[in-house]
Amino acid sequence: MALPVLSSSGVKFRRVLAHFPQELSLAFAYGSGVFRQDGASAGHSENNMLDFVFAVDDSVTWHMMNLLKNKSHYSFLKVFGPKQISNIQSYGAGIYYNTLVPCNGRIIKYGVISTDALIDDLLHWKTLYVAGRLQKPVKILTQNENGKLQAALVSNLKSAVTAAFLMLPESFSEEDLYMQIAGLSYSGDFRMIIGEDRSKVQNIVKPNVPYFQKLYSNILQDCPQVVYKHHLGRLEIDKSPEGQFTQLMALPRSLQQKITSLVDPPGKNRDVEEILLQVAHDPDCGLVVHQGKPRSTSLITFKT
Repeated sequence: MALPVLSSSGVKFRRVLAHFPQELSLAFAYGSGVFRQDGASAGHSENNMLDFVFAVDDSVTWHMMNLLKNKSHYSFLKVFGPKQISNIQSYGAGIYYNTLVPCNGRIIKYGVISTDALIDDLLHWKTLYVAGRLQKPVKILTQNENGKLQAALVSNLKSAVTAAFLMLPESFSEEDLYMQIAGLSYSGDFRMIIGEDRSKVQNIVKPNVPYFQKLYSNILQDCPQVVYKHHLGRLEIDKSPEGQFTQLMALPRSLQQKITSLVDPPGKNRDVEEILLQVAHDPDCGLVVHQGKPRSTSLITFKT
């Protein structure tokens, strides 16, 4: 089945990429300028800002080369040089954005993150900022042969499925799953996300279900804890305490730590496995997982 795409597909994005130093471990485009979204701006995708993330092995060297090519992209911080820019990048979510940049007739913004920081976020969800974007459909523009990065990208998707399973009932639709996954990086009550967050998640998921299926269908088919009725668009999962304990033990480290800090009384210092076993038997297990999710993390973003 051919997947629907915006007219601004691969060639346009790669023309933008050609303006930047090519020493990238991963580059992707994301957001409403790439994938259709429902809502007020749905008819204006071609005018939306294009959003990019560039992962680089050596942030200092990459910023040095980018300052030579694209000095005007940077704010006043360019006078401090690439080392100081890289130091600033390491704060918050570990990503540095240049925004409102004119490029090839469009306005773009791009974030730069070190490969190591990206891998850490994918595996452990310390901030879930870039990892959360990569749980939703993105347009991969380039990716090198870094096996550790590739494994972390897959691990992030599996973790998203596991966390969503814990916050869903025993039986649910495929769209319910993708709504829960897309909402992992947004706050709100997991039982019924209300207001702006719920609309935002719906606007992302509903027009892009085929892209979510492309991301997750193999993981769902290979998962021993789910019955995936692809032809019906339905799933059934193991909600027994044993099943939930297995899922809790598979969660990223930061989420496990947040869950244990919520449940374990101060000073008791019980073993993580013991605490997660208690959570697995809790009727509100899904709510506890939701409360443990990483919240918004500050970004380093500067206008030119």
